Amino acid sequence: MSGQHWDAALKAAREAAEAAAEVIRHYWRRGVDVEIKSDATPVTIADREAEQAIRAVLGPALPGAAIYGEEFGLDGSRDGLLWLVDPLDGTKSFVRRTPFFSTQIALMHQGELVLGVSSAPVYGETMWASAGGGTWFNGERVQVAQTSEMAQASISTGNVKTLTDDARWQALGALIRDSNRIRGYGDFCHYHLLARGGLDLVIESDVNILDVAALAVIVREAGGVFTDLEGQPLTLETRSVLAGTPAIHTQALRRLALSPLGRGPG
Repeated sequence: MSGQHWDAALKAAREAAEAAAEVIRHYWRRGVDVEIKSDATPVTIADREAEQAIRAVLGPALPGAAIYGEEFGLDGSRDGLLWLVDPLDGTKSFVRRTPFFSTQIALMHQGELVLGVSSAPVYGETMWASAGGGTWFNGERVQVAQTSEMAQASISTGNVKTLTDDARWQALGALIRDSNRIRGYGDFCHYHLLARGGLDLVIESDVNILDVAALAVIVREAGGVFTDLEGQPLTLETRSVLAGTPAIHTQALRRLALSPLGRGPG
């Protein structure tokens, strides 16, 4: 699939992200009340109105596509064209006045992710990519680093709670010891850094496909590799991430796979 094929959809996704950014900036300035959803995560009026703004743009732009959003669920069928939308990924940061939150919009075509937009309006970064069209950061084309040795690799982790009780935890510790640098940027931030050459590996568990679908396209089109922690391609059920430069991803996957899967002792 060429990048040209998805130009109109990518334009709509970027417009939708900017519509959401206007909502988010408004509530960032004035503050919001916080509600707790049934899954114990926070939600605000900014989340809901941002998703409404996104849907208002995406619906007319691609009438045959379904929309699956964080706040309002699935509108249409999962088969065929499917927009994946997280209007405000990082609500916990948003309500604590920390700018590590973003809008994530991706398009899936028959199970394949074909475009993604990641907009962090308060942080001041926007990245986008489409199949065959490369990855763009604030209007400039970017690529992952050429790092090939773990001793030179910079690693970032996020949402690793479940891994702390997993047999792979020790393997992760050894991987970190052999690396050059470890940070925990989290959320959109470490994927942006990876796609533009500032990091070499990102490891996460406890994610939702809506959090990472757009970022997967962005990393892939920048020359990186983006899978789950078992090395499998992303699906709507994906819950973990291993993303990196091709060489570092291969090394990390091999080392993590050497540890027995499942829960560790205790």
